Amino acid sequence: MIWNHFNLLLADTVTQPNPTAETVKMIGTMAVMGAALYFIMIRPQQKKAKEHQALLSSLKPGDKVVTSGGIVGVVISVKDKNVSIRSADSKFEVLKSAVTELSERGSETTESK
Repeated sequence: MIWNHFNLLLADTVTQPNPTAETVKMIGTMAVMGAALYFIMIRPQQKKAKEHQALLSSLKPGDKVVTSGGIVGVVISVKDKNVSIRSADSKFEVLKSAVTELSERGSETTESK
């Protein structure tokens, strides 16, 4: 019997959640998830794009590069959008954006040719 009265007392003290507080909690959760998405996915990609742009702007004749197609060659000349590279006995003209990696910087003697 005592438990029966105790349960009735507890039932009277239970209240409905505040809808405004629930909305604020939901918006806060979404903001935290958005910030996590930015710092985990978007920011590293932007950093990588900036590094790639810096690589492309610093290309000089004599630099040894690797293209996105896997061609390894030495830069002969650099134009606005294109780069001429020599690989073995072949000469290629590729887009600057196709250059993915700079293997080694050209020496001063190569640049003076």
